[in-house]
Amino acid sequence: MRPIEVLALTLGYGSALIRACGGHGHEVREWSQDELDDLERKWGHEWGFSGISTFAHLEYHKCLTTPSELFDIAIIGAPFDTAVSYRPGARFGPRAIRAASARQTSFRGFNPRANINPYANWAKILDCGDIPVVPVDNGVALKQMTAAFTELGARPPVSPLLSKPKLITLGGDHSLSLPALRAINELYGGPVRVLHFDAHLDTWHPTKYPSYWSSEQSRFTHGSMFWMAGEEGLLSNASAAPSVHAGLRTRLSGTEDWDEDDAQNWVRISADEVDEVGTKGIIDRIMGALGTEDPVYLSVDIDVLDPAFAPGTGTPEPGGWTTRELIRVLRGVEGLNVVGADIVEVAPAYQGVGEETALAAAQVVFELLSSMVKKGMEEMGKTGVRVQGDAARDEL
Repeated sequence: MRPIEVLALTLGYGSALIRACGGHGHEVREWSQDELDDLERKWGHEWGFSGISTFAHLEYHKCLTTPSELFDIAIIGAPFDTAVSYRPGARFGPRAIRAASARQTSFRGFNPRANINPYANWAKILDCGDIPVVPVDNGVALKQMTAAFTELGARPPVSPLLSKPKLITLGGDHSLSLPALRAINELYGGPVRVLHFDAHLDTWHPTKYPSYWSSEQSRFTHGSMFWMAGEEGLLSNASAAPSVHAGLRTRLSGTEDWDEDDAQNWVRISADEVDEVGTKGIIDRIMGALGTEDPVYLSVDIDVLDPAFAPGTGTPEPGGWTTRELIRVLRGVEGLNVVGADIVEVAPAYQGVGEETALAAAQVVFELLSSMVKKGMEEMGKTGVRVQGDAARDEL
């Protein structure tokens, strides 16, 4: 048989095979809604240990590339850690926090203290993935994060209860608060107030990091970002409208650090004060300073906790709060008008095998979500929902 005949036979066989496969048993099926609902009942459930690792098994979209996907509250990762002054590793924080949230599910997400399940309520909550922050140029990274926060925050929310969606950022080092505040300033048209849980002030002038080899880029660190935010007019400078630090216990350059912090309009609450006034006293001081009306950005550095409870962080400081104390304070400030939040400085390489640091961070996010959703319910004249059926039982 000549080569040309072999080629013709081969092509003819291939065409016949394609026709046979395409013409029999491969029609696109039309599925009814009842059938789709039945598939969801059969296969839609995920246990805590199954499924891909989104935060609390939430629906995942790469929101920065899918502008049609709208949300009320977004979980967004910022895996950036090259503005740290001590131990790196917080770029792996978003991944660790998501993994530690695995036991949070919509079918067992009822929060008894708030009387709601934030995952099965009015708010559409999405896991929007991570900002692809460049790890080799902090100047570019700062621009990227600012643009990403602004883009997501400008999306229209799903619910009429909100004028703008809310973002909860998984860090990443604490410097990400600066681009977040820049975005909020643009979106809300003015300065906001900050509730800052941390062992450290993070209002240090950049020159407090001594170096002959300084540069414009070196000013941007995880200890100077609130100083920079104040200088840029992103924070309220009205004496009657200060921002608040809580959980402080860091070493200082000297008492002049406090003077500079005072000049930037901050109220300081030390970690030791919880021994004197208890968590209720801490809550009262925070709410007395911030009130319930002004927009507040809530930032939690996991090193506010004692290293016994959160060793997986970049700059651990002994003498901090317990996880229970922090959670109790967060629950007590649910009346704040929180417009955005972050949980930062989780560096999983330094935590134990039990993931205690990431677990604490995941719980912080759960408490923040609960408060945001509850605040929205109050806006529509509701105070909660009744517990029904299995929602009142402990998780398996």
